[in-house]
Amino acid sequence: MEKVPMTAEGHARLTDELKNLKSVERPAVIKAIAEAREHGDLSENAEYHAARERQSFIEGRVAELEDVISRCEVIDPKKLKGETVTFGVTVEVADEETDEETAYTIVGPYEADISRGFISTSSPIARALIGKRVGDSVEVTTPKGSKSFEILSIAIQ
Repeated sequence: MEKVPMTAEGHARLTDELKNLKSVERPAVIKAIAEAREHGDLSENAEYHAARERQSFIEGRVAELEDVISRCEVIDPKKLKGETVTFGVTVEVADEETDEETAYTIVGPYEADISRGFISTSSPIARALIGKRVGDSVEVTTPKGSKSFEILSIAIQ
């Protein structure tokens, strides 16, 4: 089984979501299905079909979260030493063409959220940055083409 790298924060977030699905969402959808059954003919009962669809989604997500949590390897970035880009660090880079500065935190695939600047270890940018040092220039091939970045700083969160 392939281990899934994850921060403690990401692990807590997934664990909380799993608890919520099992203790709140699952009982609520079971109740909604029971109520919809009381309305009679199930073949034309939109409430029943919507509740069953929601139940299917919840059960699929529960199975996925249980799998990921069982395979996760919580990594504390503070225990990693060195001056290179590694899992869990925040890297500030500058686009060498536009001088636009951006900060990325390198996290596991189930924590990635580009709107928060969290990129997956498997993303093209993260793969290019890992192992590099402050001052290094990095060439990244993205779906929009090739970009060059200079690493400005590395911070352990």
